[in-house]
Amino acid sequence: MIENFLRPPRSIGEYTADALRLIGALSVIAAAIWFTATDAGIVGLTLPALVAPRFLGLRPIFDIVTTATVLVAAWSNVFDLYTRLAWWDIAIHLVCTGVLAVLLYVLCAYAGVVAAPRTQAFTGRAAIVLVTAFGLALSAVWEMIEWLGKTLVTDDIFVTYDDTIGDMAVGGLGALLAGCLLAHAVHPLVPHPAPVRKGGRIPTGARCDGTALEAEYPEDPS
Repeated sequence: MIENFLRPPRSIGEYTADALRLIGALSVIAAAIWFTATDAGIVGLTLPALVAPRFLGLRPIFDIVTTATVLVAAWSNVFDLYTRLAWWDIAIHLVCTGVLAVLLYVLCAYAGVVAAPRTQAFTGRAAIVLVTAFGLALSAVWEMIEWLGKTLVTDDIFVTYDDTIGDMAVGGLGALLAGCLLAHAVHPLVPHPAPVRKGGRIPTGARCDGTALEAEYPEDPS
């Protein structure tokens, strides 16, 4: 993973994803200066999700979608869009949970916990179930964080029973849809070549289809 993180960008998509990561880091400072410490903390929670695609060597398009989604989700809280727009909270939970659930699946594939997409051990039905489960788990963890924030930090954080259950349900739906997309993905999420290990595990820099490429690095601007 370190090799992926240190590898310089080689396409417009990768430069764009790295630019979004830089914006994310600067956003924490901006939120601390011009908003509140709570806002800065919320934006800071995006940092692991921003750097994870770089460590995993994900395809640039999914990297961009992930970084952009979590940044929009964080700044939506800073600008109170969740309370100003009734439907915005639903949309963000739907998309963000789905994206993060797929990211968690790929991370587990690196660890050898689940089968990597496009390997012999991979099945679409298992991917749908697991990504949905990951999404529900992530939704539950996020609602716990919101509850802790409201209880220990500030009452400005909006937490109610109906909101919590609704957010988890929408997040689970988003993860279900994302799992379906992963199960039927045409292109691998991880395009970079590396020696392939047995058992469906993704080594550092490997393709999600479990094959090694002859080229040192594929020219893929997507």
